[in-house]
Amino acid sequence: MARYKSDHKEQTRERIISAAGRCFRKGGYSGIGVDGLAKEAGVTSGAFYGHFSSKEDAFKETVVQGIREVYEAVLRLQAEHGDRWIFVFIDFYLGTRRTCNLTEACALQALTSEVARSSESVRTIYQDELGKVINAMAQGLAMGITEENIHRVWALLALLSGGVTMARALANDELSTHVAKGLRTASLAVLGISEPSHK
Repeated sequence: MARYKSDHKEQTRERIISAAGRCFRKGGYSGIGVDGLAKEAGVTSGAFYGHFSSKEDAFKETVVQGIREVYEAVLRLQAEHGDRWIFVFIDFYLGTRRTCNLTEACALQALTSEVARSSESVRTIYQDELGKVINAMAQGLAMGITEENIHRVWALLALLSGGVTMARALANDELSTHVAKGLRTASLAVLGISEPSHK
């Protein structure tokens, strides 16, 4: 029975984090309160407080999970696609991550502006988790983790997340696609790489 209770508690926590991620992405930090987060997760407000001390605590956990998803995706693409991983990453970001429902958007697009308005502790965690992504991406480039590659990856993620955020805001789908094409060209230029000879 104790085993069940432990698993059940962890599953409830994960459900709350998942629900919070959807809500914060869609409506922003100020767009929903604890009662709304609990309802979205299918739990009581009391159950919410059994896992998180505050809305900010849940937001912090959402940010951590969101950035870690990017980190894990980078490692997975590097393992699956070898040297071509960066092209697959860019195309996925400008395709799926530009057109998916906002509740499923990358944390870099949907949560960064919310983090900027948050407490220093949230910003510090965001910075630490994003730093891991930066290092993993730099490691996957030619020459590995160099100062130049670190700078290039920072610029790339800023370009992709900011550019996709802008493209999402456009009412015209054709124009959004055109912006994505421009972002792809700019991304390769930032990295100093050329189109692969074969796809």
